[in-house]
Amino acid sequence: MNDSSPRPAPPTKTFFQRFGLLGKVSGIVFIALLQLIPLAMVEGLLTERLERRDQATQEITSTWGDDQQVIGPVLIVPYRYYYTEQKEVQVNNHTVLQNTEVCQADNAYFLPTHLNIEGAATPRRLHKGIYQAVVYDAALDLSGDFAAPDFTPFKLGKFDILWDQASLALPIHDLRGVQESLSIQLGNASLPLLPGSTLKFYPQGIHTDIAHLKPPTGPLPFHLKINVRGSNTMQFAPIGVENVVHLTSPWPDPSFNGAFLPSERKVTPQGFDATWRVSYYGRNFQQQWRDADTPFSTQDLTNSYYGVGFITLIDSYRNVERSIKYGILFVALVFITFFLFEILARLRLHLIQYSLVSATLIIFYLLLLSLSEFVSFGFSYLVAAAISTLLITAYCSKILGSGRLTLFLTAGLAVIYGALYVILQLEDYSLLVGTAVLVVALASIMYATRNVNWYGNEND
Repeated sequence: MNDSSPRPAPPTKTFFQRFGLLGKVSGIVFIALLQLIPLAMVEGLLTERLERRDQATQEITSTWGDDQQVIGPVLIVPYRYYYTEQKEVQVNNHTVLQNTEVCQADNAYFLPTHLNIEGAATPRRLHKGIYQAVVYDAALDLSGDFAAPDFTPFKLGKFDILWDQASLALPIHDLRGVQESLSIQLGNASLPLLPGSTLKFYPQGIHTDIAHLKPPTGPLPFHLKINVRGSNTMQFAPIGVENVVHLTSPWPDPSFNGAFLPSERKVTPQGFDATWRVSYYGRNFQQQWRDADTPFSTQDLTNSYYGVGFITLIDSYRNVERSIKYGILFVALVFITFFLFEILARLRLHLIQYSLVSATLIIFYLLLLSLSEFVSFGFSYLVAAAISTLLITAYCSKILGSGRLTLFLTAGLAVIYGALYVILQLEDYSLLVGTAVLVVALASIMYATRNVNWYGNEND
């Protein structure tokens, strides 16, 4: 008996049934690229936290002391000089040119021949909420000498030195750490120091009048002890012909910076001991000048600074930022691991499952960022990686259906997290190690899939 009833139409094939492996790979790649959006959102959150950290740090340092620059003493000697110029004058109703002597006042500046600074800096951490800033107290002992002022290089002709208006200036960026009256030993006299450096190019600091001293005919020695406060960095300027700075501190991670590095240094977990020996050949300003013809450039002074930073080279935020930059690579490695499980173990994972795994990977970065604000980065990374791995393996254990495969997945995630952590801890070799990890991962994938019949799998 013939059955004339119409046969049911074959079920419509879905996109992934039509295109098989190619469609699956395209979907996985699409989901991986979509993770750039939440990664960018996490990076934006990190930027916001960094801004809050910087604001809190600024509030701490604004009440304690800023980055400190100690310039050294400058001898200021006013003078009058005379020159002749022709002026038009009326003589018998006629305009004639007549030579007239003109008097002009100016300041001459002289820098020391020798400048020696002995310093001991004691850093500490101040907190505001969950944020902290590195500040320090520094005891400085400045000594050296000036040569007798020589006006010959100015080629003034006729001039008068106004020694009764001479002064000594000591530019220092921030004097909020000074809690006692200061005086400087200049020659055989002890002179009180007053606020303000009186220097046009660097008004911060202290000064003293030296009018009652006799004009020196030979070296004029000076000696000053001062306690200053600052934050993050301490820098000096090579204003002497010969400059020697010796600085010690219990800070174990100094960041030597500026135009000159220490000629001698010793860094241990107990602190550092550094000595700079700098001549005036490494700077771009002269040993003496005057306002009239050789204006001093503040930028030249800034470019010659050298010193040390009391800062952590890689803080938690910096590590989190670097880890986010590896985010898409991290997601790709995890997705490749899951895809290999599909191919080699003949599993079928849905794209929704890939999406949930990728969401767990994003949660890892949120955990890392939030935890690192309270505990060390290493511990934060361990906890965040452990939670992320636990979530993924617990979710996938039922899908994998095998304790051995679950163990392999856990081990694979641990290797990926461990490799990322090693890369984050390296500064100079991070690129090399990161490239090596990629080479090993690619070689492992090629080895694991060397016997796969891709055409056969596509027709399954």
